[in-house]
Amino acid sequence: MKIVILERNSVGTDVSVDALGKYGELTIHRNTTAPDVAERVKDADIIIANKSPLNETTLKDAANVKLICEFATGYDNVDLNYCKQRGIKVVNVVNYSTDAVAQHTFALCFYILEKLRHYDDYVKSGAYAAQDRFSNFDLPYTELAGKTWGIIGMGNIGKKVAQIATAFGCKVIFYSVTGNSSCTDYERVDFDTLLKESDFLSLHCPLSDITRDLINLDALKKMKETAILINVARGPVVNDADLYTALKENYILGAGLDVTSTEPMKDSNPLSKFMDSNRLIITPHMAWASIEARTRVVSETCKNIEAFLNGEDRNIVNK
Repeated sequence: MKIVILERNSVGTDVSVDALGKYGELTIHRNTTAPDVAERVKDADIIIANKSPLNETTLKDAANVKLICEFATGYDNVDLNYCKQRGIKVVNVVNYSTDAVAQHTFALCFYILEKLRHYDDYVKSGAYAAQDRFSNFDLPYTELAGKTWGIIGMGNIGKKVAQIATAFGCKVIFYSVTGNSSCTDYERVDFDTLLKESDFLSLHCPLSDITRDLINLDALKKMKETAILINVARGPVVNDADLYTALKENYILGAGLDVTSTEPMKDSNPLSKFMDSNRLIITPHMAWASIEARTRVVSETCKNIEAFLNGEDRNIVNK
């Protein structure tokens, strides 16, 4: 059994992948770009990937592939229909990063809400030591308690965020993009109501044809001027150029992003030119990447392979 890891570094070099070697001959690539995929997978029985494109172009000469394992929950890098036609099973890792992403959601929120960059700079500049009063709060901030927290994507992460927001005293509302949500623990509203009523709006939905550019200029204009947008889902759910306009025109108070339309973020992205950290914070797609979460990715991938070898279905996304 030949196993090829295309993007070993996607789980971090501080997390071991050695356990995967017990299932076969293991070939490890630190990173793989699209032009190199076909050559690297041509002899593989099992492919382990994250972002590398796996489709007819890259898999047509890989005659032995029986299983594709995602080092992630998302699988939009894989052509599921093509794999199904070939009899290639595709599996992902579910619910491994819920706690980490929920935690980061509030880290982004508080950074903007409480103007933490401003106040840290104030102290470290010496301004605080030079003043004759005990406190400084020249940029006002508000509390979460009594506010409305809106959510798009009421899956495992969305529900965890809802629980935390409730603990802070927020009213939680959510919008179901597909209309198929079975969640009854929180109030479900239409899209316009979500935009108009949310003081904080966090995104936890997958990227699809119906979520791409969901948060565009029209949507941003409907939000409160005091609202904070948090995107820890997928970058293209938010139109970056429209968000830049919304921030420049003060349609919303601020935004916290862990994802952008392209990753890594390009210099041509207008958000790269918005330098006010009191209103915009961007982190490099690391909300999911706690040590615990990355360790779970590897251990859950091991379980996926074991199930496959035992003829069991586990986390298959292209049945």
